[in-house]
Amino acid sequence: MSEQVKGRIHSTESFGTVDGPGLRFIIFAQGCRMRCQFCHNPDTWAINNPDATYRTADDVLEEALKYRAYWGEKGGITVSGGEPLLQIDFLLELFKKAKALGINTTIDTCGNPFTRKEPFFSKFQELMNYTDLLLFDIKQIDNEQHKLLTRQSNENILEMAKYLSEIGKPVWIRHVLVPQRSDYDEYLIRLDAFIKTLNNVDKVEILPYHTMGKYKWDEMGLKYPLDGIEPPTKDRVENAKKLLHVEDYKGYLTR
Repeated sequence: MSEQVKGRIHSTESFGTVDGPGLRFIIFAQGCRMRCQFCHNPDTWAINNPDATYRTADDVLEEALKYRAYWGEKGGITVSGGEPLLQIDFLLELFKKAKALGINTTIDTCGNPFTRKEPFFSKFQELMNYTDLLLFDIKQIDNEQHKLLTRQSNENILEMAKYLSEIGKPVWIRHVLVPQRSDYDEYLIRLDAFIKTLNNVDKVEILPYHTMGKYKWDEMGLKYPLDGIEPPTKDRVENAKKLLHVEDYKGYLTR
């Protein structure tokens, strides 16, 4: 019998309420190649962080199932991060076993690892057979501004969004609204136009930038790149919701 794949796990949360439909058990994967200026979990960046715990799918599921009675019809497990797709072998094993138990599965991803090259693409195609929903973060629609904001291109991220549309996999598009970075009407209008090309979007969410994770940057001795930038005003949040037509999307499992 082959040894089980182990995932690098940063932490877990028992009662997540904003990471997918219903009440959810959240698994935070360790490791991310993006360097988002607004990141509130920079402690999940390092791929080989010695503080991460290596856990099997069975181990994680055993912990998650302790809370199943609270999930109701829509709840389940969400794998967040860090970036879960950097550990696609572990994710595939975890979701196969979760679906065998009838558990709703969600991935919270920025899409950065996506490629149509092998061996990733075949694994990703298989993973989608066991995935109910993706919370898909589009940080910036403009590629050059995306590089400034995250140090990474958005080309393969948008390619992943197109692929998910091709296969009809439900997604919630999430966009962090950051003053002086992404909160410009020009970019919001372009993002709206892109989202309208997709046929699998169940929900669009505006996530107002906040500074609650700044203390982690300070603790890690990192210079916070958005120092002095305040969260967006209520008017700007409402403006973004209007430009992205969030009211046009009816929510998970209503299409």
